[in-house]
Amino acid sequence: MTWRGSSSPTDRIFSSLAYLLPLLDVVGLVGGILLVSNSFLTPLLEIIVYPLSPLLSIYYGFGGFMPLIIFFALYMLVVRNDRMPHFIRFNVMQAILIGILLSLFSIIWRFVLASLLPPTNIITQTLFNTVFLATVAASLYCIVQSVLGRYAEIPTISEAAYTQVRY
Repeated sequence: MTWRGSSSPTDRIFSSLAYLLPLLDVVGLVGGILLVSNSFLTPLLEIIVYPLSPLLSIYYGFGGFMPLIIFFALYMLVVRNDRMPHFIRFNVMQAILIGILLSLFSIIWRFVLASLLPPTNIITQTLFNTVFLATVAASLYCIVQSVLGRYAEIPTISEAAYTQVRY
């Protein structure tokens, strides 16, 4: 959708940087199990982990509160800031929503599924591979669309992001 306004090159860069958050979240959530289980996605995971390793150490450092701090900082300082361009606010909100979906998956995994399924089970590996691939694909799609200056449309997530930054 280009009817919401145009975007400058700096807007495109900052919008695409927001999608590093879902990548950091998915590596922290499923990266350990995929590396240990020697999945077919291990080479792809290694390609993503090595360049992001400095950011991963900062993101998961400080006692584990950094993702929460970054969430509130982005939400309050970017999404709710009327002076920011709509393009940046939309993309940051969409990246936050992808991260929230990953957090919900993490909660369901820890409190329900982890006691039922061992980490080496084929169902567990399939579930984690699916979550990893879906997140990487969505993030890469959104990064490419942001760099091109287009609004990345992901069903339901984009609608929810748009309702948060409507004004």
